[in-house]
Amino acid sequence: MYKLTVIFSSLVFFIACGELDKPQNEIVAGGEIVVNVNGATIKKSLIDKKTSGIDENTTVYGYKAYKIPYVTKDEEGNSIKVSGLFVIPTGVPDVMKSSGFSMVSDSHGTIFANEEAPSVIAQTQNAPDGSAVILTSLFGFATLQADYIGFGDSSSHYHPFILKKSLANASIDFIKAVKSFALDNSINLNGQLFLTGYSEGGYTAMATLEQIEKEGELSVTLTAPMAGPYALEAMAMGVLNNPTLSVPSFMANVGYSYAKAFDEDIASVISEPYASKLEGLFDGSHLRQAIDSELSTETSTLFEQSFITQTLTDPNFWFRQALVANSVHAWIPSTAVRLVHCEGDDVIPYAISQLTLGTMQTMGVKNIALVPVESTLGLPIKVGHSDCGALAYTISATMFADTRKASVGY
Repeated sequence: MYKLTVIFSSLVFFIACGELDKPQNEIVAGGEIVVNVNGATIKKSLIDKKTSGIDENTTVYGYKAYKIPYVTKDEEGNSIKVSGLFVIPTGVPDVMKSSGFSMVSDSHGTIFANEEAPSVIAQTQNAPDGSAVILTSLFGFATLQADYIGFGDSSSHYHPFILKKSLANASIDFIKAVKSFALDNSINLNGQLFLTGYSEGGYTAMATLEQIEKEGELSVTLTAPMAGPYALEAMAMGVLNNPTLSVPSFMANVGYSYAKAFDEDIASVISEPYASKLEGLFDGSHLRQAIDSELSTETSTLFEQSFITQTLTDPNFWFRQALVANSVHAWIPSTAVRLVHCEGDDVIPYAISQLTLGTMQTMGVKNIALVPVESTLGLPIKVGHSDCGALAYTISATMFADTRKASVGY
């Protein structure tokens, strides 16, 4: 079950089942059912699409998703009503029912449009989507996907992009909300918790682990952050030293959210005419491609020159200080960490995970390793950021499944 082919993992990440009946009315406490699809339907869809690695003998579980509202705190410490998606496998063997589900807190990657948020996708498409297909339908985990502040039920709030406090709050508070929801609705969880996520989600997974260990209320079995920008100062210095931006929306969003969070003038970070556009571009109604088309790909044109100069030369500049404060690569986790990353990543350099590994090992961390995706899967080519996600998820899910098998027994 767990040794899925590379071709299969590349395709299933983006698959949906198409037109389905709406979930039947079922009363649940503290949330609502937004997707309820049996395993046979998902399997048929995969087979019909000629997905490599899937045939009639493949085990595919059903996919039942709940939207759960809860409350968290934003970067400024204000209480915010937010939402998330909780997905459980159905049609599972008795051993899973009796032993309970292991949870995976899966933090999603960078999005810009509210329609891309996990709970919104589930409500509007009424079909399995994204990484929970891998984690839940194929590997049998209960998957938790917080929408984050700025999406779902909190779409009127700005998204605190790559700001660790509010991202970790949203994840941790969702884990707690799901535990209460499962108890109220007789969903058997075994207490095992894994953390993962890709890109911004990889950063969020690491930030979440750091906050969990600081608070001491929850216990994490294994964390597998994937392709995250953990060392923010190094990332920013590399970007601002480069004359061009491959994805200008990413760095513009960092500048925008950091200016908002640290009460700085956005026009002192982003040049006009772009600074005046950002609030409208980042209002949750635009996809990344549309935002990129409105921004310059030249670093010195998009950013104010004084901002670039001060960031590159003054370690006491507010932005440099904020980047250091929000980095998640220089601390000592007691939980096992596996940094999963494609060596060919063209957005978040593989070197960031190498730096994170080296920094933590120097600080004394023992149970940490870097997992290069291409080498692990025996790929003859290097894989870029956008194509790496499904491959990375399959590797992380396999590690989680192996750990579950050794400890829970299935």
